Amino acid sequence: MINRFKSASQVFLQIALVWLIALIVIRAVEVLVNGLIHQFPANLLSFMLWSWLADISFWVKWIIFELILFVPLFFVHPRLAIISFKVFVAIIIFIQLALCQYFTTAMVPLGADFYGYSFADIKQTVGASGTVKLPIILSFVGIIVVLVIALNRLPKHIKAPLWLAWSLPILSVFYLMINGEEHLFKKNFENLFVNNLALNKVDYFFISSYIHFYPTDEDLDIYADSYIGDYGNDSTASNTFTYLGGSEYPFYRKANDPDVLTPFFNKAKNKPNLVVIIIEGLGRAFTNEGAYLGNFTPFIDSLSNKGLYWRNFLSAGGRTFAVLPSLMGSLPFGKNGFLELGQQMPDHLSLYSLLKFNGYKTSFYYGGDATFDNMNLFLQKNSVDEIRDLKSFSASYSKLPAENGFSWGYGDQELYQYYLANTSSKATKPAELNVILTVTTHNPFLINEQERYNLKFEQRMADLGFDETKKNSYRNYKHQYGTILYADDALQRFFNNYKKREDYNSTIFIITGDHRMPEIPMSNKIDRYHVPLIIYSPLLKRSAQFASISTHFDVTPSLLAYLQSGYGLNLPDAASWLGSGLDTARSFRNVHSYPLVQTKTEMIDFIQGQYHLNGTSLYQIGDNMQEELARDEVNYNRIKNAFENFKRKNASLDSKTKLLPSSVIQKYSPIKK
Repeated sequence: MINRFKSASQVFLQIALVWLIALIVIRAVEVLVNGLIHQFPANLLSFMLWSWLADISFWVKWIIFELILFVPLFFVHPRLAIISFKVFVAIIIFIQLALCQYFTTAMVPLGADFYGYSFADIKQTVGASGTVKLPIILSFVGIIVVLVIALNRLPKHIKAPLWLAWSLPILSVFYLMINGEEHLFKKNFENLFVNNLALNKVDYFFISSYIHFYPTDEDLDIYADSYIGDYGNDSTASNTFTYLGGSEYPFYRKANDPDVLTPFFNKAKNKPNLVVIIIEGLGRAFTNEGAYLGNFTPFIDSLSNKGLYWRNFLSAGGRTFAVLPSLMGSLPFGKNGFLELGQQMPDHLSLYSLLKFNGYKTSFYYGGDATFDNMNLFLQKNSVDEIRDLKSFSASYSKLPAENGFSWGYGDQELYQYYLANTSSKATKPAELNVILTVTTHNPFLINEQERYNLKFEQRMADLGFDETKKNSYRNYKHQYGTILYADDALQRFFNNYKKREDYNSTIFIITGDHRMPEIPMSNKIDRYHVPLIIYSPLLKRSAQFASISTHFDVTPSLLAYLQSGYGLNLPDAASWLGSGLDTARSFRNVHSYPLVQTKTEMIDFIQGQYHLNGTSLYQIGDNMQEELARDEVNYNRIKNAFENFKRKNASLDSKTKLLPSSVIQKYSPIKK
């Protein structure tokens, strides 16, 4: 018995050490590939040691579980135990390679967001992104072949001392008991990309998946010193709402949001048109003056200097799925995003529905497929008059270049041309709310004028005064920057053409990004959400720039308050808006408390006052959305409790939960008008 146990332990350790060697080699290859394609960490030796420590941590955690399964099977059938363990190692290594490849392409690790998309959505995203290529598949097959050979031949050549074979499972148990990761991995590197590169991608995916399927339901202690009610009781917060509906309507509150926009506008004769332009991936990191990556949007910058511009503005989500509900409806997320509720989306009011109720004609223009993320269902729910997407374009318009047979659809230039050709330009027409969502600045970042914008990219770097070292670093992302320059040019042509229309002088343009493009390395945790907001119109009496923080949630409440105050819109006196309206303070501050959701399955971000809670880490926010880790237990507990309370209300959002009383929905529904 003892001899059999000794033999099992030694054989197990021999195979496990091959697994560890494979992890170490894959890590070196991953860093090399990402360094050549993206960037190498600043202190490479220190980074490699920390990242190998992350791999060893993952390996140590799994040892005890595998040993518990291996030893009993070895007693029954030694050969079957050995083969089973080798197959397990091969599968884990294959998953590791696939996740490393995903990270190299997307520049964010894949977690439980994998479960938030339908097969059709995944097929479209992966296909259009160009991540499935024959050389990659062949490389994977080649590595697996090498691994199989190594697993068959290396173990017998590895001397596995008995003391190590017996001490390793003890170390594994001890490491799990003390939650070793919490003590070891609080290292912050120079930017978020390098932090994510250091992660063991399989470990991240498994942990994220476990939390997704077995979420912790932390009980809120209302007797704790840190308990502060609904969104909190921060002295700087303005969105401490008066709720009216109890548990039946958890988000129903008084709609007493102030009108902060009227002082900036001249009064129009009739209700103004609204054109909302959502530019895919438009982040502040490379947009407008003060962008830390440099200003690659000179035309958008010129608009910000002529309009109302919020430079510390945040999207509500890290992907496109969040933008329509938050920007147009100031709506909560639900379990996997409001759009993911599909046909079960609760009845609600939005900028779309309320403006249509007040006589506006409404539309949505998109260069891609509006069924993606159930956007079409949301639009139909809001009785949008016209939904135009790639299926509506005629053969005279050219699609974006295909990758692996997939194309997202039509570029910004074609989309704007299509919009101008299909909307009335008469000044006497009924007022309109038109929303345009672009798609060009999305992976794989291919455009029909590639060479032209490669040259423009080089010229822009010269204009910004980059030295040759910096230019070489930026060239790793020339396609990304090329599409940004293209999007800026397309928007300029759009405005030049719009100025020729009769309705231009009575139109208000709202320009923002759905989220910050993640395929260029990000500086910190909040960078993913940092986007510009510009309100531009010939109706403006003066321009202004605001350093205060606002979010997509604040746009609908402010636009409605402005239109009600100036044009007598008939609106309900209570609503379900998460936002409290745009803050027009010129100095840096945050009077809001909001959740942010990076993916459909990952809601770990919450901002309140000057703080940003990300998972179990608290950061203090500064101007231009810079962050520093904060060691403040009192504020951590206060904000964490506010976040937990929101999550409880948000989790109740399904087909059975109502956002508004039926009487309010019926009274203000455009269908019932």
